[in-house]
Amino acid sequence: MASGPLALVGGAEFTDGCTFDRDLLEAAGGHEVLVVPTGAAYEHPERLVERAERWFRGLGGSARGLDVLARSDALDPDHVAAVRSARFIYLAGESPMHLRSVFKDTPVWDAIVTAWRDGAVLAGSVAGAMVLCDPMVDPRGGAFTVGLGLLANLGVIPEFDTWSEDAVQRTRRLSPAGLILAGIPRRTALLRDAEGSWRAAGIGDVSVFRGGEPADLDALT
Repeated sequence: MASGPLALVGGAEFTDGCTFDRDLLEAAGGHEVLVVPTGAAYEHPERLVERAERWFRGLGGSARGLDVLARSDALDPDHVAAVRSARFIYLAGESPMHLRSVFKDTPVWDAIVTAWRDGAVLAGSVAGAMVLCDPMVDPRGGAFTVGLGLLANLGVIPEFDTWSEDAVQRTRRLSPAGLILAGIPRRTALLRDAEGSWRAAGIGDVSVFRGGEPADLDALT
């Protein structure tokens, strides 16, 4: 199925090293980036948006925030319209459980999916990357739970460079057979182009596992 470009970002978004954002901005036609800081709802989401504004201004673009912070916000027709008209949507924050509870089965989530399938760029960092997948890695213990399911049979571990070897091994042991698991460090992205091809970008290397065993990016095709 055709869609827009997609980026799963490991963290430290909107900072030096996230060179892939320039390509994403270009793919969106240089349009404004709509930053949805749902995953940071309880951690000063305005600061995340301000950082994004500075970052994308430095890349020759612009950004603005959309305060979808609670479930009622995800039902707001004005928010739905803003998402539906966006050409670059960026989901950010650190709490995937909150982000999932806000978006699941809502008009805003439907609008995000529709915009992406119509060619908009979609990026998710940390919580945003995690919830796009199903199953989703549960940050509370490294097991698996239900995500929003945009990407099936793929799970991601963001901030992979901060995970202990024991934590990584536990998640690998719990991986269902055939599941593709991607460990994405900070300032690094796993990118999917409009044709469905995957590549890594940024300062780190993406670690890929299939059914808990080491694999490479070819496993995603």
